[in-house]
Amino acid sequence: MSERVCVIVNPAAGRGRGARELPGVTAAFAAVGITDIRTTQKREDEQAIARRAIDEGATTLVAVGGDGTWGNVANAILGSGAGSQVRLALVAAGTGNDFAKTAGCPATDAAATARFVAEGVETRVDVGRIEDHFFLNITGFGFDVAVLEDILKIKWVKGEALYLYSALRQLTSYPGVEIDVASAAKQRGSSRHLMLVIANAKIFGGKFRIAPEASLTDGCLDAVAILDASTWRRVNLFGAVARGTHHALSEVIIEQAPSFTVQFSGPPAYETDGEYRQAKTAELEIVCVPGALRLVAPA
Repeated sequence: MSERVCVIVNPAAGRGRGARELPGVTAAFAAVGITDIRTTQKREDEQAIARRAIDEGATTLVAVGGDGTWGNVANAILGSGAGSQVRLALVAAGTGNDFAKTAGCPATDAAATARFVAEGVETRVDVGRIEDHFFLNITGFGFDVAVLEDILKIKWVKGEALYLYSALRQLTSYPGVEIDVASAAKQRGSSRHLMLVIANAKIFGGKFRIAPEASLTDGCLDAVAILDASTWRRVNLFGAVARGTHHALSEVIIEQAPSFTVQFSGPPAYETDGEYRQAKTAELEIVCVPGALRLVAPA
């Protein structure tokens, strides 16, 4: 195999699932002759490890974790300008592992992923960019960020149920946020939102089909705006998003475009692939970067 492969494992992913998966991942990749396994020590350590591996000549990086880990390794690849030289492969060890569900990666099967890496299977996919961060799955504002903040406080719920539990807690308390969303085709003006998700992929939060029509190869992002509503309507909206039927509701506006501009009253908090961020400015541009990433996945 001509590829130089480095496997980056986040042991803390999925509240310890990454550590539990480590022996199986090590064995799966050893079976195809890959033995360079590196583990993270602290939050967002993946980027430093990935950049070091790229500098040392790695041409495929395998990210073992969840959406945050995958996004951090992707940022190292894309931020270093190595997007045309370095592939990304995904092994699931996180909470939701959402991006792989759209991408069609065999992320829950380390042995299959190792074979794909060895066989050179890959496809080109779009990514999103906001400020100096790239995202694979989504960037989100409002309710989504409130849920993420709440999740960090919850220690007794694990797995995909964690987002659901936290979201239910926030349904009655989150006050909403004023956002002005604009694209080249439409200027909406400011309105009060429950949440705004700008999606590259279809699913987030484990099971929520937030952007059912999203594609990783169309050069567009899907802006899903859910306007604020009463608590009872919020419950209905929450259920509709889980089913992927929210597009028919009056509080939901969905638009596809290559880029969006969002304006807030002040610099907002937001998330990219489950990672909490604080914006530098009140106005943000979010763009699709077509075909930017070489992903180990069937075409």
